[in-house]
Amino acid sequence: MTIETKEKTALIPSVGAEDGQSFQTISENIIPTSESEINDQIENSGESFEEMCRRMQRLTDPHYLHTITMTELFQTTYKSRPPIIDGLLYAGAYILAGAPKIGKSFLVAQIAYHVSTGQKLWEYEVHQGTVLYLALEDDYQRIQSRMFMMYGVEDTPNLHFATAAGKIGNGLDEQLENFMREHTDTKLIIVDTMQKIREVGGEAYSYASDYEIIGRLKQFADKHCICVLTVHHTRKQPAGDSFEMISGTTGLLGCADGSLLMQKKKRTALDATIDVVGRDQQDQILYLKKDPETQIWNLEKTENELHREPPDPILEAVAAFVSAEWSGSPTELRELLKVDMQPNTLTKHLNVNAGRLFNEHNIQYENTRTHAGRRIKLTLVMNQA
Repeated sequence: MTIETKEKTALIPSVGAEDGQSFQTISENIIPTSESEINDQIENSGESFEEMCRRMQRLTDPHYLHTITMTELFQTTYKSRPPIIDGLLYAGAYILAGAPKIGKSFLVAQIAYHVSTGQKLWEYEVHQGTVLYLALEDDYQRIQSRMFMMYGVEDTPNLHFATAAGKIGNGLDEQLENFMREHTDTKLIIVDTMQKIREVGGEAYSYASDYEIIGRLKQFADKHCICVLTVHHTRKQPAGDSFEMISGTTGLLGCADGSLLMQKKKRTALDATIDVVGRDQQDQILYLKKDPETQIWNLEKTENELHREPPDPILEAVAAFVSAEWSGSPTELRELLKVDMQPNTLTKHLNVNAGRLFNEHNIQYENTRTHAGRRIKLTLVMNQA
């Protein structure tokens, strides 16, 4: 699947993979095509013409190892990953694995309904958006019966179902791209199950093929800043690490941004546990109990409480004065906030915490370089789900 990087203008909190891309780096590494563009880049970057030529030559050398310094790291604002369900699902590729017929489809239907309506899921805050549910082992009548059993006639136009789709690398990629173009507010795509979208061949269950299929879904999720949750099965054999029970190779778990492992002691039991792991995400164990009438899973308890970040005084001070939009230099911002911090240090702090500023205070942060120097723009974004 060939996917181009799509940059987002809203910076949202980082919880996912370590390959986030820099807005600033992208804009400053574009090769100029005219004399005026070259002069503008030289003036804006502070480089000499010879330094710029050397940098451009390095960028086109396939054997050059590109590195950045720690200083450059903190001077850059990176695109980060939004939460879909706080503490549970974030933008990226996730796997929900469990034995057949233990209630995985009811659980993902429940997740889909809550994201599409914006209602809290148990104790977790939900960020509302359109949901696409690929129920590839069902038909529409079965889906209708399931959703009626769970929620009656309390329907929503933001939850879309499909019972047939192409394979990864053979039609599905284009189908998902078309859906995203028509539904730009999509936050979650559910694939039920993985086996239905993978091409079967001689390498079907190799580490490389497992890594590739999740890698393709991850690439799509990263491009659109959404969550792709794929339902998969576990093996019957016991394992030392419970996540080793996921069917296939460790390539699935290694590439995914997060995994949810659903288990029951007995298939007929109403109780189940879900082990949750993820990149830069707190590990959890959820204890669930199913309502026998509605088949809805209810949260009984969690193994540990979610960690809450303590308030950040800088972010609190920014939120206190931004009521619409503000722009100015780092020095002007420091004077406005009345903080004992050098302008460059303040900029680095905001670069690193731009996602948190957006998630906790709905303030979008931009840091750009102009002829006059660095400019910071702070915008209050209303009506965030």
